[in-house]
Amino acid sequence: MPDFEKPEDLFGRPDDFLKDAQKKLQSYKGVVPLVITIVVVAAALFSSFYSVGPDEVGVIRRFGKYIRTTNPGLHLKIPFIEKVNNVKVKYIFKQEFGFRTTRPGVVTQYSPREYFDESLMLTGDLNVLVVEWIVQFKVNDPVKLLFNVRNPLRTIQNISEAVMRQIVGDNTVSEVLSTRRVEVNQEAQDKLQEILDSYNSGIQIVTVKLQDVNPPDEVKPSFNEVNEAKQEKEKAINQAWEKYNKIIPKARGEAEKTIREAEGYALNRINMAKGDAAKFIATWEAYKNAKEVTRKRLYLEAMNEILPKAGRKFVVDSKEKSILPLLSLTQRGGGQ
Repeated sequence: MPDFEKPEDLFGRPDDFLKDAQKKLQSYKGVVPLVITIVVVAAALFSSFYSVGPDEVGVIRRFGKYIRTTNPGLHLKIPFIEKVNNVKVKYIFKQEFGFRTTRPGVVTQYSPREYFDESLMLTGDLNVLVVEWIVQFKVNDPVKLLFNVRNPLRTIQNISEAVMRQIVGDNTVSEVLSTRRVEVNQEAQDKLQEILDSYNSGIQIVTVKLQDVNPPDEVKPSFNEVNEAKQEKEKAINQAWEKYNKIIPKARGEAEKTIREAEGYALNRINMAKGDAAKFIATWEAYKNAKEVTRKRLYLEAMNEILPKAGRKFVVDSKEKSILPLLSLTQRGGGQ
């Protein structure tokens, strides 16, 4: 093994090392600019082309100023000067409030306990509810989105929470839970869209939908008892109305029937009286014109009405002094 007494024997002298390095740099002096030029040209060519997806548009900016919007496909731009932002305009985005989907797929798990600050709300009748909802939206103007809104997702989150708290605070607990649930969705969507339009955000709200509305777990037993009492009350009211609807219409029908029968009887009596009066007047007029004929006709009509009702009829000679011999006191039955 050789014996090295000094460091120079192992590594060589420093000045010798510098001289070798200078010689190598001089040998590559003509190659470095060429490499730099190739790299710059390659970067320029690479940055000159950009692609836009089928559900996107490309927004071109030159030194930060909007220049143009391009459709899906492969396009050219000025390298190092123009920049492109691809914005999804056909995709429906979704934001969740009061919960987050932790494992989307066939089985979806939710984790609402961590988001009570979003979902815990006070209703108009001073009840507390846990409100979970979603907001779906899309971009209808990418230029407004890029230049007028700094953080679109955060903006929608803040506005949605404020709007939902306002609407829940304007309604009672029963209205939010059941009776006005659809109206709450539509009202929240309209107000959210109105605020975003005032910001010129370029965002269109597709839907706002309440996912789940429940009282907090701490008050659920009391809340269920109140609901059961209300249901019993509604049940009693409905049963009373059922009886009312059975009895009252029947009584009204019977009363109406009695009234109509009385009106018919009165009308019949009036018509009969009018007929009798008209008949008497006609007879009187005929009697004035022919007294004997009229008297005889009236007599015959009266006898025609009376004789059929008589059981036994006897025709007696006017010269007969007594009718007793003609009567058979032991025989029963009729005869002439």
